[in-house]
Amino acid sequence: MKFSIVVLTMGNRPEELARSVRSALEQEHVDVEIVLVGNGVDPVGDRGGEAPFDDERVKTVQLPKNVGIPAGRNRGVEASCGEVILFLDDDGWYRSTRLGTYLRDRFAADPGLGAVSFRVRDPEGGRGERRHVPRLRAGDPERSSDVTTFLGGACAIRRAAWDAGGGLPEDFFYAHEETDLAWQILNAGYRIVYDASAVMFHPAVLPTRHDMFYRYNARNRVWLARRNLPWTIGLTYLAVWVAMTLLRERKPSALKPWFKGFIEGWRKPAGPRRPISWRTAWRMTRTGRPPII
Repeated sequence: MKFSIVVLTMGNRPEELARSVRSALEQEHVDVEIVLVGNGVDPVGDRGGEAPFDDERVKTVQLPKNVGIPAGRNRGVEASCGEVILFLDDDGWYRSTRLGTYLRDRFAADPGLGAVSFRVRDPEGGRGERRHVPRLRAGDPERSSDVTTFLGGACAIRRAAWDAGGGLPEDFFYAHEETDLAWQILNAGYRIVYDASAVMFHPAVLPTRHDMFYRYNARNRVWLARRNLPWTIGLTYLAVWVAMTLLRERKPSALKPWFKGFIEGWRKPAGPRRPISWRTAWRMTRTGRPPII
């Protein structure tokens, strides 16, 4: 079972990128390849002849411009050949050298396992962020469970499940693209699990640091519903998120771009529509997260 580890970079964290690549190359007793994708940059620059980038298992893909996270990762997958695809942020890393063998055994033992979402640990020793546990009851990050989505930069996906899900939606650019894929993976009959024993390390950062966070968050949530949900469920899903946003965000600096993105999500094409079945919606509900929240 070969593993393809795709690392997307903007070229602005060279030391962190080297750490990420080393942690991937150090996986023991598994066949790995690392695909470095430069989003508008040469991913290694003038360090191609230096360790760890000079390893023959490392290949590079340079994109002419920043095409966004989903398109960049899609290009990385296209350049890979492993049976299991892992996405690793360029400032994240694997501390255990046995993560690969653990994942190999999990996927080999369960043909219905489509994706694994990793536990993200804070290298400073903090408890971690609730949003890194992809379920509603996120208070205990050490508890593994079936889930309905996964973390885009901390996951492993069976290639057959990736193909069945159709890859990441490139027009999303940033935010919720992994949920779009996750719902289609579930609709194809696969399971997704959050596995607290599969650990990656990542510095604690807030998603709101990105200028476009609120706008893309709202726009892509509308696109999620338009692309993937039966209309009865989709309209309920969006109504719930409007209400939750009004309760959570009180500042005009957050609400203004959020509602701008929400309107944009209705005005612009969402891409091909592939609504999940009612059976899949019921499976998601039984898993603990009905597709209305």
